[in-house]
Amino acid sequence: MSNKEVKSALKNARDAIKNKEFKEVLKHCKAALKLEKNNYNAWVFIGVAASELEQPDQAQTAYRKALELEPEQLLAWQGLANLYEKSDQMDFKAELPKVYLKLIELYESSDKTKCYEVIRKLADIFHMEKDYLQVARVWRRLIQLKEGEGADKAELLQLWQQMTCLLSDSMEEHDNETQQHLIAAFEKAMVLSDNVPGEDHRKLSADYLKCLSQLSHEECKMREACESILALYPSQTFPLEILGAHHLKSGVCSEDAGRCFSRLLELDPDSGLGHLGLGIRALEEGKCDDSIKYLAQGLKRMRSSLVGWFSLAQAQLKMHRYSDCATSCSQGLKLGGAGEEALRQKLLRLRLEALVRTGDEHTADQALESLSQLLDANNDPVLVALKGRGYLQKGQVDQVLQVSTELLNSHPDLAEGLALRGLAHIAQGHHQLAEQRCAAAQNPACGEYYFLLGRLYWDMGEESRRDRSKAHTHLLKAAKLDPYLGSVFCYLGHYYREVAKDQGRARGCYKRAFELDSNDAESGAASVDLSMKEGDMDTALAVLQSVIQRATPGSAKWAWMRRGLYHLKVGQHPQACADLQAALRADPQDWVCWECLGEAYLNRRSFTSALKAFAKAQLLNPSSIYSLYQTAAIKQTLGKFKEAAAEYLQIIAREDYVPALKGLGECLLSLARGLMEDYRDGGAIDVIQQAIQYLFRAVELRPDLSCLWKLLGDACTSVSTVAPNRARVVVPGPLAGLQPPDQGHLLNQGHTLRVGERCYGRALKLMPESSSLWYDLGLNYYHQACLPRCLQEMEHNTLLLLLEKALQCVKKAIMLNSSNHSYWNALGVVAMSKGLENYALAQHSFIKSVQVEPNVINNPAPLLSQLSHEAFKIAQSLEPLYVNCWIGQALIAEMVGSYDTMDLFRHTTELSTHTEGVKGYAYWVCATLLDKSNRDSELYRYNIVQMNAVSAAQVALSKYTERIQTDPDAFVMLGFLNEHLQLKKQAVLAYQRSVELLQTMPSVELLAFSLGSYGRALCNTGQWEEAVRVYSSTSLEVLHDLAGLALAYCRAGLIPESISAYEKALMVATTEKEKAYILTSLALLQHRLGNMDSAKTLLFKCSMLKEPVPESLLCLCALGLVHGDSTLASAALTELLKQGRAAGAAVEQRCLLTCTLLALQGNYSAVQREASRAVHSNPGNPSLWALLSRLVPQYYPRKAKVCHLSRALLYSGVNQLACGRHSGEDRSRNALKTMQRAVLLCPDDPAMWAGLMAACHTENTACSLSGSTPGRRGLEQVLMAVVSEKGRSALVEQPLAQALEGWVLQQAVTGLTSGGQLEQAEALCSQVLSVSPEHPAVVLLLRQVQCEHLLLSSAGTALPASVLEQLSSAVLANHTSVAAWHWLAEVYRTQGLLVQAVMAYRQSLQLASQLDLHSGKMACLLRLALLALSPCMAKVPGDEWKELVLEATTEALKLGPSPVALLVQALLHFATKMAARETRRLLERLVYFPSQGYPETVACVARWYLLRHLHAKDDLELMDTLVDDAKASGDGRLLEFHTRLTSC
Repeated sequence: MSNKEVKSALKNARDAIKNKEFKEVLKHCKAALKLEKNNYNAWVFIGVAASELEQPDQAQTAYRKALELEPEQLLAWQGLANLYEKSDQMDFKAELPKVYLKLIELYESSDKTKCYEVIRKLADIFHMEKDYLQVARVWRRLIQLKEGEGADKAELLQLWQQMTCLLSDSMEEHDNETQQHLIAAFEKAMVLSDNVPGEDHRKLSADYLKCLSQLSHEECKMREACESILALYPSQTFPLEILGAHHLKSGVCSEDAGRCFSRLLELDPDSGLGHLGLGIRALEEGKCDDSIKYLAQGLKRMRSSLVGWFSLAQAQLKMHRYSDCATSCSQGLKLGGAGEEALRQKLLRLRLEALVRTGDEHTADQALESLSQLLDANNDPVLVALKGRGYLQKGQVDQVLQVSTELLNSHPDLAEGLALRGLAHIAQGHHQLAEQRCAAAQNPACGEYYFLLGRLYWDMGEESRRDRSKAHTHLLKAAKLDPYLGSVFCYLGHYYREVAKDQGRARGCYKRAFELDSNDAESGAASVDLSMKEGDMDTALAVLQSVIQRATPGSAKWAWMRRGLYHLKVGQHPQACADLQAALRADPQDWVCWECLGEAYLNRRSFTSALKAFAKAQLLNPSSIYSLYQTAAIKQTLGKFKEAAAEYLQIIAREDYVPALKGLGECLLSLARGLMEDYRDGGAIDVIQQAIQYLFRAVELRPDLSCLWKLLGDACTSVSTVAPNRARVVVPGPLAGLQPPDQGHLLNQGHTLRVGERCYGRALKLMPESSSLWYDLGLNYYHQACLPRCLQEMEHNTLLLLLEKALQCVKKAIMLNSSNHSYWNALGVVAMSKGLENYALAQHSFIKSVQVEPNVINNPAPLLSQLSHEAFKIAQSLEPLYVNCWIGQALIAEMVGSYDTMDLFRHTTELSTHTEGVKGYAYWVCATLLDKSNRDSELYRYNIVQMNAVSAAQVALSKYTERIQTDPDAFVMLGFLNEHLQLKKQAVLAYQRSVELLQTMPSVELLAFSLGSYGRALCNTGQWEEAVRVYSSTSLEVLHDLAGLALAYCRAGLIPESISAYEKALMVATTEKEKAYILTSLALLQHRLGNMDSAKTLLFKCSMLKEPVPESLLCLCALGLVHGDSTLASAALTELLKQGRAAGAAVEQRCLLTCTLLALQGNYSAVQREASRAVHSNPGNPSLWALLSRLVPQYYPRKAKVCHLSRALLYSGVNQLACGRHSGEDRSRNALKTMQRAVLLCPDDPAMWAGLMAACHTENTACSLSGSTPGRRGLEQVLMAVVSEKGRSALVEQPLAQALEGWVLQQAVTGLTSGGQLEQAEALCSQVLSVSPEHPAVVLLLRQVQCEHLLLSSAGTALPASVLEQLSSAVLANHTSVAAWHWLAEVYRTQGLLVQAVMAYRQSLQLASQLDLHSGKMACLLRLALLALSPCMAKVPGDEWKELVLEATTEALKLGPSPVALLVQALLHFATKMAARETRRLLERLVYFPSQGYPETVACVARWYLLRHLHAKDDLELMDTLVDDAKASGDGRLLEFHTRLTSC
């Protein structure tokens, strides 16, 4: 029964497992176990269910229980394996291999497939755990099972290959058994391979060799395998690579290794391993060059080879390439790796030595820093010696001595220590001690120490250099011991070049040194220099090219410079510039290189660049004369002769440098020629004199140079161009042939030319076949022959002899060089000269000149007349700027009467200054000016006005007369042009010179004309007496002479004589117009004599002529105005205006007369309108603006500010003063600023200073009114003194000066008084009275000051009657002063004497009316109205004061608009009828409807009283409106007043 129940329960459990009802499985199994406790299947099923329910521990327990019951059953083992595979518990994983081993054992006999599967799983577990021995054993078991089954060869091969893959990881760490299993696996696989040789077998063989190469104890097997595999695969490189890598790793490069590497490179030329191997092999054999080449090539492919970098660094160190060695060591140290510490230490030592031997302070610091990385560096004597050398490179000699001392104490015989001490002594300059130490340090195997001693001997001086047993012997030993030490060969080159004089050996040594060290610029430069010296340019250029190709930017300066010099030498200037620029990029401070670059630029004709280069060289080396000379020479070439001369002078100041003296002479001659071309002969002679002095200094130093004598001859001959009285030159005594020789002698033109003749003679002695010298000498003879007779000092025969000499010299020049057209041209000129007159030869010469050089203009004028035009035309086409062609065309145009004549002559003056062209142009300008009928023609406007002909002709003619001073026609024309330009003094001098010349000539008419012009010019300059004398010397038959004489008499004060002269002129006059002018002049003279009736009669007579002149009507009108006859003036003015529109000055005259007439008639408002109308009609007339500026402040002051546009700053300032414009109102545009500008422009005008004084007073007054401190106190007396000083000038008329002095005195006293300086004001008046005691105006000023003082001291006490009497007397003494009456009325007012004050104001009003002072009358009326208003405001009974106010204001308003008068009337209504509507109307008119120009003060006062009126009426609405207006106007006082009223 129980078995059935167990089976049923197990069956149910199995079904539940299928249905994945694992909890049911547990129930059924537990039920089964209750029945049968040791039931195997129940425990297995429990394990399965617990595993699925994620209860691994219960599952393991169940499986273990089952295994205890039946250990050989598979089911529990399989379940346990599945549980362990699924679980991540470490203890399960650890037990899994044991389970797999049991399963393998159980499957081995039952199920081979599952056995193989479990074996693979077990192998994977061992492989993951890196238990390679167990992997090998398990896999061998698998292979044995396969072999037992009879598996095929391919499957077995695959299994062996899989085994090699499993065991190939970290084979160096395998034990011997595992390694043997791996080797056996490779061997079995290689045996089982079918295709031998084949690709699979090759790969397997490569892996086999790789495996063997990693096993050091299998070296023999690896060699055998490599040989056998290489035999199978002779074209494959991998056996050789494995074998070569083994050789490199072992560090032994035998012959076999060499053959291996060579064969490897045969198979693979790019093999990095092969190159490294051969490089190391070459290094061991001492072939450093080949070693470096192979190693560098190999490291390009194998940059991670530490052995390669180390070997390369060793080779570079042996080759003394220290920088490269340090770089290689640094590359190797970057790699590094475990187990290579020994090699890293070697690299550090190599790097330390390379850095120390580089010789750079920076690398020395790096070397000392790297010592800390070396093990036991302080105990290694070699490293200590290197540390000492590092200190030596840094210049720390004391540290070097300390290190060497310590080193020698511990190692007395150490060569490194002895050498270090020797180097320290060398650094200290102790050569003897250094010699002892270096000699003691000699090592038969070390060439460096022999080199140190040899170099020391070389540096010890000439004696040790020449001793072959010293420098030469030791350097040779060093070269034999160390053939790679380039410095040795460099010094050997020095020895052979400088001592042995063996250039061939020296060149070889330098070449070897440069081959060893391509960075050795010294040896490279020396090698190239010697090659070039021997003519081996190809070798030199090859060396330079190789250096330049591998040079980086900014390096290889020596190569660039030498190649640049080579290009410069062979004429390849662009290449030379490029190379020298590259050299300068390497060293921008090399002045020699800058000079070479300047030379290259100069030869390339790049003058500006050359200038900059030489300037830079001069800046770097100020003592270089060559740079300065070349700078001057280039500037001379560029035509900058002044700058060049300055540079030459700097050179000469240092030393007498002949090329500089020559260049200076040439520059001065060029400057002189330029000055003479510009007709500045005086300056030219001064420059020529300097040129002679400097050229003579050069000749004294080098008398054998023909060019210096020629330049001296040119300098002396050049004086022939200027006027004889200008050509006076100081010549050194030896050159002039005069005594004493140490002094200069002043020579005239003839003597100077003869000196030039002798100079040309000396030059011809040195160069007798020079055609140019013969040509210059011929011209010198010709110029001597052309001298004025007063300078020739020779007879007629001698003159002919000079011309003949000139002719022969020019012929000689033509014989030597017949292809020069200038020679033929000169021959023609000489042959034509007076005395020879060989016209046939001249014509032949000119034709020959044209034939020789058809494209150059010669002298076409002397050809046949009918061909002249064609000749000039051809010449113009060849050279449009040749002035002679244009002069010829102008002369032809003049002959045929062409309109283009003047234009052609003008063009000649624009091209250059030529005597014929200048005189022709001046003649035509003067002729055009004299013809007054063509003023409105287009030709006149173009030729004279647009082309500025008068100025151009005057300048040109001034140059002409400067050169040619014997032409009276030219001086007459010059005087005429000077008159037109208002150059009065120059005109007088020109006419005077023309009169002097004409007095020696027979031309009477021209003399008379010149005298008349001379007299006219004297009149223009105010020399009346001299003008009378000149006019009297004429025949006095010409109207102009008589009129001029009459004018001179008049201006000289001889009125009767003048009248007599005018009467004579009247008889000579032929036209009505001439008579009108003379009658007008007579009328003016009669008026001056006081004969008014005669004057009027003459003027009326003049006006009755058929052609009355405007001037007579002007005089008649002015006469009526002066005498107050408005009827006469009005009639005359009416007639004047009938003559049509005026022009020029007549516009201002008519405007002035009209304004004066209107003022005389009392129509003051029309005065300003008339002046304004004239200004608007003629806005470009400054005189009208000035007139308007004077009239407006006088007749319409409230509009004075609109006249600020006046060009007259003085009048603008006066206008601004009149309208009260001060700095408080406008900081930039005010009276003070304007007057300051006026003073700056015209500092000599006393009126300007007086205006400035008034402006300062205005500023002080404005400051006082505003409550601020005046800033311009104390200037009154200073400005007064300045005005007095300027007034004494002759340019200021005395009446004006006296008036200004009186005004400034009054201004100064007023300023002092207003400033409270009463004592100074009184002292000033007393000072003036001490000089002029009877000066009533000053007395009045003094009384005013004293009165002010009394008023201040009396403190309200009335003045005594006696004082008032004195004040009244003082005013009566100045009864014509309106201001004095105003002041007296003010004094009366302060004393309460209102009636007397009214009388004083009425007196001033009467005076102003008599003087017709518009502003004076207005001021009197307003002051009178204000005076009468005071009693009215004080409610004084009676109507007399009210009537006086109304009377005064009404009269003021009749004179013109007056806001103050309207205000006074409004205030009168306020005082008498405060609440009346009329009062409000009058005040509102001033507040709300002011006219333009109303002062703001008037509106403020009106606003104040209007507020009081409205407050009394309690009109709140109008009060608010008034307050708003006050806010808009910025009236703070009213706002404050309103606040107070409303708060009450």
